[in-house]
Amino acid sequence: MSAILGNQVQRQSLVDTVTERLEAAIVAGELQPGTRISEQALAFSLGVSRGPLREAIRRLEGRRLLQRTPHIGVHVANVSIEDLKQLLEVREALEGMACRLAATAMTDEEIVHLRSLLEEHAKQEGVQGGTGYYQNPKDEDFHFCIGKGARNKWLEEMLFAGLYDLLRVYRFKSSKRSGRAVQALSEHKAIVDAIASRDPDLAEAAMRRHLRNARAHIDVRVAQENLSPEEAEDTAKIVRALSKI
Repeated sequence: MSAILGNQVQRQSLVDTVTERLEAAIVAGELQPGTRISEQALAFSLGVSRGPLREAIRRLEGRRLLQRTPHIGVHVANVSIEDLKQLLEVREALEGMACRLAATAMTDEEIVHLRSLLEEHAKQEGVQGGTGYYQNPKDEDFHFCIGKGARNKWLEEMLFAGLYDLLRVYRFKSSKRSGRAVQALSEHKAIVDAIASRDPDLAEAAMRRHLRNARAHIDVRVAQENLSPEEAEDTAKIVRALSKI
């Protein structure tokens, strides 16, 4: 029995690792929306068998980062600009409420953690150079910590079960626009200050302002490219080949 359990744990750890690698590649834009996933090429590149890879792909399908099309295969989820704008409108309402609740529900220790988290984020080469603001998931993610700090299980489910992963992808894409990474970090600090003041109105306003600024970058992108939402969706390109994950 112990040997069997040991093998299961080892395999599960491999599935976790492959899932994390794929997730990071998608969020960081190494695998762009629309990129087709070749199981054979990816398994060879990662040095794993098809079994753990297929389980990782199934997980990411469940989290909406990957999509499967009959007779075509699996590709990185591709959200149209119009759908993304609507998603960000919902995000503003939900995260605004989360921040409002967090202003009275978060502990002093959790607020200290938020400040420490931002200090670490400020050290990122991408933030300092203005090339992007990448956040690891869960407890190293600023928005995740605030959502958990709201202490509302229904709000958590809406934010983290349905929206979280897709939002991470487009948050990072938005942060790569010139000046946005530094601006986003500054807005994060203002949000923490508002939460620390224990003023729900101020906290919600700070979060909504931050998210409106993020959404504005999507509008600017469409205007600059002079493309319709449908055309913008069709221009998704592969930045890095699967063998370079």
